[in-house]
Amino acid sequence: MTAESVCLTLVAARRRRDELFDFLSAQRDLVAGFSASDCAGFGPTVRLPSAPEQVKGHADQVLLRIIMEKPQADLLLSRIKTAFAGTRLVYWIMPVTEFGILDDRGPEADH
Repeated sequence: MTAESVCLTLVAARRRRDELFDFLSAQRDLVAGFSASDCAGFGPTVRLPSAPEQVKGHADQVLLRIIMEKPQADLLLSRIKTAFAGTRLVYWIMPVTEFGILDDRGPEADH
């Protein structure tokens, strides 16, 4: 039986972007790769530390997604909780029912 695939999603203040990228890149035993995008955080628990964020009414954040097996996600999350304690990093884990990479060769390559 194979382990369940999951998507570990992390959301953090954009100022932590490089620190998160460096941390995840150093976790070579668990992280084969990840996707990242900028996002805006809204809600009563979101802090707006900078004047521009207060004017805009949302926090500038970075969102990262990592597809991996559940045991590796649990281990990585444990490391993240230690390394980023007190940073208000938000996370969640969701099951992935399918994951793949589309080949870029095109239909002609099959003939």
